Amino acid sequence: MSTNHNSELVRKIFEAYLENKSLRKTPERFAILEEIYSRDDHFDVETLYIHMKNQKYRVSRATVYNTLELLVSCDLVTKHQFGKNMAQFEKSYGYHQHDHVICIDCGKVVEFCDPRIHQIQSMVGDLLKFEIKHHSLNMYGSCFDCAAKATIKQKEDIKHAS
Repeated sequence: MSTNHNSELVRKIFEAYLENKSLRKTPERFAILEEIYSRDDHFDVETLYIHMKNQKYRVSRATVYNTLELLVSCDLVTKHQFGKNMAQFEKSYGYHQHDHVICIDCGKVVEFCDPRIHQIQSMVGDLLKFEIKHHSLNMYGSCFDCAAKATIKQKEDIKHAS
């Protein structure tokens, strides 16, 4: 599916959602939607807000927060809580199910997709008689860079202790 075609579909879905809920279709809401769908990463509200301000969009922090909640409600954006106080978001329409590995030291998020997880999901659904709609799998650890820094620090600490 082309990015341009995807953008049009997402906009139409959001328009219909706003109409159905009797909410205003403001240019700011659509600018936020467009900005999110031009990204390929996870982001927090503050990062999105600052980026939009730097791009000369006239949006308030409250508008960004409220619009994100609307986009989560209509399944165009997914909200993640990766073990920190700050929620992270990512676009979700037309994107395959994927899982995450999160560094507990620097907060780096890496996406991965493994078909075996889908097989496990199907098997568990069959076994427990559940129609599983989606899943979320987050694994936490130290990324290579953070683990290497920790090893260097340990060696330096041992050297200074001697």
